Amino acid sequence: MRPGGSDLSLDGVGEAQRFDLLDDSAVEAAVRRICDGGVPDAVISNAGWTRAETLDDVTAEALSHELDLNLRSAARLSQAFLPAMRAGRKEAAFVFISSINALSHYGNPAYAAAKAGLIAWMRAIATEEGRHGIRANAITPGSVRTMAWDHRIERDPGILAKVRQLYPLGRMVKPVEVARAAAFLASPLASGITGTVLPVDAGISAGNLPFLEQIAG
Repeated sequence: MRPGGSDLSLDGVGEAQRFDLLDDSAVEAAVRRICDGGVPDAVISNAGWTRAETLDDVTAEALSHELDLNLRSAARLSQAFLPAMRAGRKEAAFVFISSINALSHYGNPAYAAAKAGLIAWMRAIATEEGRHGIRANAITPGSVRTMAWDHRIERDPGILAKVRQLYPLGRMVKPVEVARAAAFLASPLASGITGTVLPVDAGISAGNLPFLEQIAG
């Protein structure tokens, strides 16, 4: 992390692997290449995408694609890493980036179902693999301002201002805030933490601020 704490640095990254998470053979080959250089101390699954906003938008094709990308890809990646991590005889960690959509309905039902499944998968690893020194946790971010919002902004230029009103902190989550939480859960600082879900959501899961403002007058 840079001295100001404003960003995460890629200093020290020795190699980048590019592969298709939806291709089982590509995943297995990439994991072998990675493990040839040493078993990782942590694996953070951050892939995710959605575009089907409501139930009426969820076609059979959209349902399959969003479950594959948002759940199956992370599950298969962790399965591919587990044998080497068990044999590594050292502590290791998985961190899965889920979503507040997994906990309450904010739209995007196929994505929400996949992210809820990701929490269940995380808990399975935490329970079954703890004996091998392997921890697993999940993060549930709130709305994060990434390119995933661009299509919504094109449709409604004022949407970000509307969304900010829903959050007690009065803003969306920054990508670096999710990254910092993931770095913590992956680190020895969280050595006693496994099977948990950490909200990084600017307070939206704490309560319904617009509702409170309405009833308070």
